[in-house]
Amino acid sequence: MAIPSFDKHINKQALILAIESSCDDTSAAVLRGDVMLSNVMAGQQIHAEYGGVVPELASRAHQSNIVPVVQGALKKAKVESKDLNAIAVTMGPGLMGSLLVGASFAKSMSQSLGIPLISVNHMKAHIMAHFIQKEAEFKKVPEFPFLCLTVSGGHTQLVLLESPFELKVIGQTIDDAAGEAFDKAAKLLGLPYPGGPLVDKYAKEGNRNKFEFPIPKIQGLDYSFSGLKTSLMYFIQKNERNNERFKEENLRDVCASYQDTIVRFLLQKLKRAAKETGVKHIALAGGVSANSQLRNDIVALGKKEGLEVYIPEFQFCTDNAAMIAMEGQLSLNNQDYAKLSDAPKARFQGM
Repeated sequence: MAIPSFDKHINKQALILAIESSCDDTSAAVLRGDVMLSNVMAGQQIHAEYGGVVPELASRAHQSNIVPVVQGALKKAKVESKDLNAIAVTMGPGLMGSLLVGASFAKSMSQSLGIPLISVNHMKAHIMAHFIQKEAEFKKVPEFPFLCLTVSGGHTQLVLLESPFELKVIGQTIDDAAGEAFDKAAKLLGLPYPGGPLVDKYAKEGNRNKFEFPIPKIQGLDYSFSGLKTSLMYFIQKNERNNERFKEENLRDVCASYQDTIVRFLLQKLKRAAKETGVKHIALAGGVSANSQLRNDIVALGKKEGLEVYIPEFQFCTDNAAMIAMEGQLSLNNQDYAKLSDAPKARFQGM
């Protein structure tokens, strides 16, 4: 079970079904309190043909996937819909068409069962994924207050959490997100979609000190990645004028050097935030938290600076419904319910 400081915010016996459809993965999960009973996901392979997520195709795929995914989550959890206490669903941020599929299904299900509907902020849920437990497998969870570096394809944020309900964004990107910087690099290097994991894969075999890319100079705790993407583009163009096979011959070293720049920049700000706030507990969240160098280097940072580090399991890095259910449990205990008139939002401000 979770530590008492978090336990008091949830009902350990409450059963929640959660639905996540913010982008191109359809997911449903069941949690009893903070214990995950199931977390089922259906991906969408078609987007690889287009080099990125096509919103219209994503929403159509969600419509096909949502019923079997929800049925699968209930079956795996060994519960029936009549046993549920609430339905939680991602209401944003995300692709509007995709969000509408999940929200419409969740509204209909909550109405038919006569149970509360809970609206969840996708980005906050990424952070709350740290509190998900498994049956008969206790995991140490963050202590409040803590700092969370949340990095994904659409967001890069430094969040200070005083409690599950007191969250403050103290730093964020002023333009592109870290995930976008990885994906852009993959395209420039001729790698297929999704490119971010491939950059990480090739970086493991390369020399991170072979090439130098400038770390953006941004004041305070904010980030910027647009200039870094541009510098990589000019770097490749310059070297290809002298060697047409430059990318092929130096792929691993370019990936390693570029990735190292992003990771150092991310952790540079996190280290500064920890010093300025005096917080001794730091965590990762979001899709980019699956990056191997980021995971290794934040552990090294923790050891060097005397910080307690929390890293999510890989299944909770990417978009998943278990994290939506975890955030939903907090709202259920607070009786913070959504209305049928509530609409999804492609963008959310703050937390």
